[in-house]
Amino acid sequence: MKAKRTYAKRKKRVGRGIGSGHGKTCTRGHKGQRSRSGSKFRPGFEGGQNPLYRRLPKRGFNNAVFRRAYRILNLDQIEKLGIKEISPEILVGQGIFKNMGGGLKILGNGDVKSAIVIKAHRFSESARKKIVKAGGQAVDLKK
Repeated sequence: MKAKRTYAKRKKRVGRGIGSGHGKTCTRGHKGQRSRSGSKFRPGFEGGQNPLYRRLPKRGFNNAVFRRAYRILNLDQIEKLGIKEISPEILVGQGIFKNMGGGLKILGNGDVKSAIVIKAHRFSESARKKIVKAGGQAVDLKK
């Protein structure tokens, strides 16, 4: 009976004698760091040379601990929704955002044609002016 063909690549079996083609040095070559057992290199290892991440100077400031990632909504997007009152709970309930993350911020791209009550954690200056000019309300929420 014939053995079934497997189309997956077979595992290289090393150290099974010279007839296998992978005997003696077991495909590791002769001597050197890579031939030794337990030899591993960390990411960015350059053979003992001072690695790039240590040669370059540290620059900048990372304020990731206190950063707040707001969900952003523009006025033109709000106009397309056709809702008279907007709040984070309504947006999550309608599936516009999966969750509110760090809060909701309204930006002033686009125009508001009708009076809308918008409850958000932050407003840009232009957005607040456009909402009030159209007869609506920009209500600040505390986070």
